[in-house]
Amino acid sequence: MKTADLCDAHDAAVRVAEPIWHDYGGVLEFGGPVHCLRIADDNSLVRSALEEPGEGRVLIVDNAGSVRCAVVGGNLAKLGEANGWAGIVVHGCIRDREEIAACRLGVKALATHPSRGEKRGEGEAGVALAFAGVRVAPGEHVYGDEDGLIVSATALSPN
Repeated sequence: MKTADLCDAHDAAVRVAEPIWHDYGGVLEFGGPVHCLRIADDNSLVRSALEEPGEGRVLIVDNAGSVRCAVVGGNLAKLGEANGWAGIVVHGCIRDREEIAACRLGVKALATHPSRGEKRGEGEAGVALAFAGVRVAPGEHVYGDEDGLIVSATALSPN
């Protein structure tokens, strides 16, 4: 589903994120219910989430826009793909760009960074997040494609 079509069909129901994203995954169009994480350069909760069945969900990782390290790499993207996640959105950096591009998974992030995140087991799961001019909460839906990223309280169809 194209984000432009969803915006046209559901203008009042969508929140459009600021255009700060780059596409890195092997799938450009993705969407689904969200699972939200708030972290600080620590990808322990990212791994834990992606180890669970994704069931078509999108993992939203708010790393506060950090460009100090990557919190998703090729191994985690492959794990998400294998466990049925539709996508990963990182308000921060990823690494292993080529490996992520080979995955059948939508991945949006701010940039790439060669250094990995820490593993301290810190962060919060299942919390409302606010970044890129939008708020996203557990139970909402996110849709991404080449045009951007949108959020809605409910599932959307293009008609």
